[in-house]
Amino acid sequence: MIHGVVDQQNEVLARLSSLRQHQQGGTRSPHKPLLVLLALGQLSATGTSEISWATAATKLADLIRDYGPPSATQPAQSAAYPFTRLRSDGIWTLNADVPMDRVQPLAANAVVGRLEPLLEQALRDAGLAAAAARQLVESEFPPTIAPDVLMAVGLDPDAILGAADGYTARRRRRGSWPVAILEAWDRQCAFCGFDGQLGAATVGIEAAHVRWFTFGGPDAVDNGLALCSLHHKLFDRGVLGLGDDLRIIVSSRFTSRTTAGQSVYELHGRPLRPRPGTSLPAAAHVDWHTNEVFKGPGLTL
Repeated sequence: MIHGVVDQQNEVLARLSSLRQHQQGGTRSPHKPLLVLLALGQLSATGTSEISWATAATKLADLIRDYGPPSATQPAQSAAYPFTRLRSDGIWTLNADVPMDRVQPLAANAVVGRLEPLLEQALRDAGLAAAAARQLVESEFPPTIAPDVLMAVGLDPDAILGAADGYTARRRRRGSWPVAILEAWDRQCAFCGFDGQLGAATVGIEAAHVRWFTFGGPDAVDNGLALCSLHHKLFDRGVLGLGDDLRIIVSSRFTSRTTAGQSVYELHGRPLRPRPGTSLPAAAHVDWHTNEVFKGPGLTL
């Protein structure tokens, strides 16, 4: 009986890990995983994974805008892609037969989507649902962003990210890489120079991947920056980026009403100041971040 339960759990996770996504050359396409995560949040809150198109056209569109790659596609259209195409993965159903990608039929027919019934039934198990959510969010986002995504879909980050591991084998980070990055940048933020210490311990400084580890970013010195916790988060959210000349770029979409928040604007155009001999971020990794993460355009000087 236990063996059968484990087989079912592994089958569910395997189905969710094999979503068809347009990910070639490191491009990001988190649309389907975001829809599944939204459905898991709905299932946790209401007991059903049902999501109406009216809800998807706002909530899913917002998720894609905030956590997806930069895009000029209209929000509702961005939401229509996964809402209709997830059917082809065999885990999503709609209550009406509508064409792929079309917004108008979804609205006209008040279409409702939900996880495939047997899959939904299996995911009523809280432990399995937590493992599924963790697998999805960790496959698409770095640790700085994963909790934000989970909160945005109505799931508890502490419960999800603290779930027992062991369902799936994941690529492992090199344990020595963060230390190497902090040493390479003199244990100070490459953007603002913050270099907090508590006794002999560095505090508030983190090793940041330029090209995300979850998208093939190597644990190499030329793919890392030492950043304070704030600027690491802003870099991974696309508020901050790097230009071809490795000067800091601040997204024109970022706004703040306070002096503290507006200090971010002052980073725009500031050059990196590495320790002599430190490898600067490789152009290929910077290009990836610009294309897949940074919410351009940048501020104008």
